[in-house]
Amino acid sequence: MAAAHLLTAGEAFEDLVFVGLDRLPRPGEEVRTDRFHATIGGGAVITAVGAARLGVPTAIVSGLSDAAATSLRHERVHVTNLRRPREAHAITAALSTTTERSFVTFTGVNAVLEPRLRRALASARARHVHLALGPTDLPAWTRLVTRLRRRGITVSWDFGWNETLAAEDGLTALMDLVDLVFLNELEAPLYAHATSLDDAYPRLRTARSNVIVKLGSMGSRWLRADGDVVMPAPVVDAVDTTGAGDAFNAGFLAAWLRGAAPAACLATGNSVGAASTRAAGGIDALPTLRQVPKLLRPPDPRPAQLARAPRATHASGPAARASARAATRTAATSAGARRRSAKRRSS
Repeated sequence: MAAAHLLTAGEAFEDLVFVGLDRLPRPGEEVRTDRFHATIGGGAVITAVGAARLGVPTAIVSGLSDAAATSLRHERVHVTNLRRPREAHAITAALSTTTERSFVTFTGVNAVLEPRLRRALASARARHVHLALGPTDLPAWTRLVTRLRRRGITVSWDFGWNETLAAEDGLTALMDLVDLVFLNELEAPLYAHATSLDDAYPRLRTARSNVIVKLGSMGSRWLRADGDVVMPAPVVDAVDTTGAGDAFNAGFLAAWLRGAAPAACLATGNSVGAASTRAAGGIDALPTLRQVPKLLRPPDPRPAQLARAPRATHASGPAARASARAATRTAATSAGARRRSAKRRSS
């Protein structure tokens, strides 16, 4: 296989999603629904499928069930499966209303996955590596990311909600090292050690301008030293919000890898994230490139751009500002992302 433009790595799950609940059950209470969906999930899986449907040559490294590996190959994702024979895959039961989710997870192979991921990624062939997990050995990951970037491979990370990770001394150095960090509106104050989202912004805004915050119904915000870029989100008729944050990541990275301006990256992420909520689970409603509104579709990469993913730069000049205004108008009606659960990696 030729080197992928995007390689995702992280945990995978078999998701059992109970959809359409009026509310989450109280302790000792049973809540019934006539809507249920079984699918594959996990941040690395959803972002890989989302990017592949947008035309990005994509690969994944994870611990996958046989069914998940087969499904990913059908999506034209190149699979490296780190689950060994007779090892159980991870399973999550998700209880979902239109605005809230709760999970119970059987860890399975994910309990021993992290060192295997590092070994596999040490020889990665890709333009960009996207990580979707909460790391436990920060020095080892810092060394790996340093080696990847020395080889010209850019790196992004979505840590998910992880209170233990937020207290680690080495996290700030790791966040500063990667090219892009994706957080949602609940995770941003957690990792900034802030009491509110507004308090988190200045703490997360760095000279490298590498933090993107997903704001659910409020859209998304790229924290930049030269001025934040903010894109609104529309009202959508959400069926299930499971995995929309990871779908956002797919849309954003597809645009970013093609050299799109910051506003277009956010707008594409919003559009893909919103589209993913139209069906239960994080996979079924992910759009193809044709289904993404034309104005939000990033331009085809020029040959010179394929050598290495571009560093994000702030749009400037009359043409860039006009493009950003146009993307903003379209995003208000056709782009969106929604709130993820604070208690588990989106899947």
